[in-house]
Amino acid sequence: MYYVYILRSFKFPKQAYIGYTTNLKTRLNHHNHGSSSHTSKYRPWDLEWYCAFPDKGNALDFEIYRKSHSGKAFLHKRLIEN
Repeated sequence: MYYVYILRSFKFPKQAYIGYTTNLKTRLNHHNHGSSSHTSKYRPWDLEWYCAFPDKGNALDFEIYRKSHSGKAFLHKRLIEN
């Protein structure tokens, strides 16, 4: 399976991160141990939401959409609280 996920910073609750992975547990551990330069300063992270896809292309397309302007608007209106 392929996952698109949203993380929420525990210390900085307004900070969210959208990503893609094939292993949620391992990827969350990487984020929380500072292995990602984009997320290390906002750790620790909680997994707030995820969606599983059987097809890699669909998962990557969905991640790209979630990072777009309209995708972020949908995200904040329907999936996560600000």
